[in-house]
Amino acid sequence: MRKKTTVLVIGANGQLGSVLTKSLQEKYGCDRVIASDLQPKEGFEGVFEVIDATDMDRIQEVINKYDITQIYHLAAILSAKGETMPLITWDINMKTLFNVLEVSRTNNIEKVFFPSSIAVFGEGAPLEHTPNNAYLDPATVYGISKAAGENWAQYYFLKYGLDVRSIRYPGVIGYQSIPSGGTTDYAVDIFHKAVLNEEFECFLEKETTLPMIFIDDVIRATIEIMEAPLEDISVRTSYNLAGTSFSPLELVQEIRKLYPDFKVKYNPDYRQDIASKWPDSIDDSVALKDWGWKPKFDIELMTTTMIQKLKEKYKIDIKNSKALML
Repeated sequence: MRKKTTVLVIGANGQLGSVLTKSLQEKYGCDRVIASDLQPKEGFEGVFEVIDATDMDRIQEVINKYDITQIYHLAAILSAKGETMPLITWDINMKTLFNVLEVSRTNNIEKVFFPSSIAVFGEGAPLEHTPNNAYLDPATVYGISKAAGENWAQYYFLKYGLDVRSIRYPGVIGYQSIPSGGTTDYAVDIFHKAVLNEEFECFLEKETTLPMIFIDDVIRATIEIMEAPLEDISVRTSYNLAGTSFSPLELVQEIRKLYPDFKVKYNPDYRQDIASKWPDSIDDSVALKDWGWKPKFDIELMTTTMIQKLKEKYKIDIKNSKALML
């Protein structure tokens, strides 16, 4: 008899993990989704286990305890933060991946999800409509670790039959959490500044176009690829995923439709050099062909949704703060 689906999310406190965990809870039930990270997140509702993913034995303990059938491995040090400590980033990103792959192989885990990134692309890839099979020559240690991870994912599938599935995420834009060290994080922080009527300082040049995707599309794509029939998955490294592409200037112009007096200054730093080597747009036609992927959010819908959600969030925070002072 087939086991009942029980999911382990490693890195559940992050930008993606916190939202994905809730969606998985809605799908499978709170008792069937085990969230994990280095420490519990305040206010978390559900089953939580403290896991340091560099500790394989600890992952094994949780697998045994809950009879895990699927693992979403989301823990990683991101691009911008990774450049400040490259050797540590490589060690952590790769060790945690190997631990997940090995425990999954030895425990006959049904499916593993490993997120990759557009950071795998470098100067060898076309900037426009970068294809799925483009040459990978990443310029950051984060990108190097993701490119290596893609090949290891494919290796474990070909050699051991482990069903590892992966998506190359563009810059992820969401309202549920604060930026966490990515090169595309300006496109999250800028909305917070607009809603709070604060001036925004952008660390990229105004014309730097990058692929982006709204969090709702990200979660939907992640669950869709994991639900796709085995025979429909033709790519065992990682699938390109596209949402919408824009520059800081284009995003500012969209925000100013709602906040005409929004002030922005541009002060490019080391992250500009990272961004300049990434694609302007992504060709995700293979994901469309294999498992029917199609984004729903363009820059206009994303902007209005972000601002609406953040306004609601900050109103709640202000209300709670006033209540605490009474």
